[in-house]
Amino acid sequence: MIDSLSFESLCEASIIPVLVVREVELAVPVAQVLLDSGLPTIEVTLRTEAAIPSIKKISDTLPEVIVGAGTVRTPEQLTLVKDSGAAFAVSPGTSEKLYDSAVDSSLPFLPGVATPSEILKAREAGFTICKIFPSEKLGGVEMLKTLAEIFPEMKFCPTGGVSEANLVSYLSLTSVPVVAGSWIAPESLIVAKDWTEIENRSRRAVELVGSLGKE
Repeated sequence: MIDSLSFESLCEASIIPVLVVREVELAVPVAQVLLDSGLPTIEVTLRTEAAIPSIKKISDTLPEVIVGAGTVRTPEQLTLVKDSGAAFAVSPGTSEKLYDSAVDSSLPFLPGVATPSEILKAREAGFTICKIFPSEKLGGVEMLKTLAEIFPEMKFCPTGGVSEANLVSYLSLTSVPVVAGSWIAPESLIVAKDWTEIENRSRRAVELVGSLGKE
């Protein structure tokens, strides 16, 4: 199970770059660029066959990087990512079986929610921070302001449509300690090995966070 303090300790930069890695040999280079640019916490989504070996490769090669697994949908995947060396797991949604497995696991887990009813279920399961997905399509910053009024004890990690353009608006909310998104290191830039552009995007994001006084 995860609480707000344990999860926020993983997200000192307030941003989690979300990566789709299709070639294992690209995993460490992109993680190194993000680390050097001030983003030590990353999420590798389980959307490709290279995801699990990439998580293991990053975990073994770059211990300074806090690498988590995204798009975790089953208890079996939760066990698999834990065994691969993932530091945390993120789900686009949840089920009773996945909640039970997450609560029993020592692996920090971020459940995905999209409605007040799902937030209630997450809170009842003992979670105080949830992933809101897909944030922009659900109403973005204005939706999160409303949710904060209803659930003042909850924290949220918006993902899905988060970008350099709206990063400050999200992180200005007291209910949002961290955001996640793919705009910093999209699949196209990883495939092209455009480390310079990824570095530029990373540093701009870190500067924006710095302007808010967040670390």
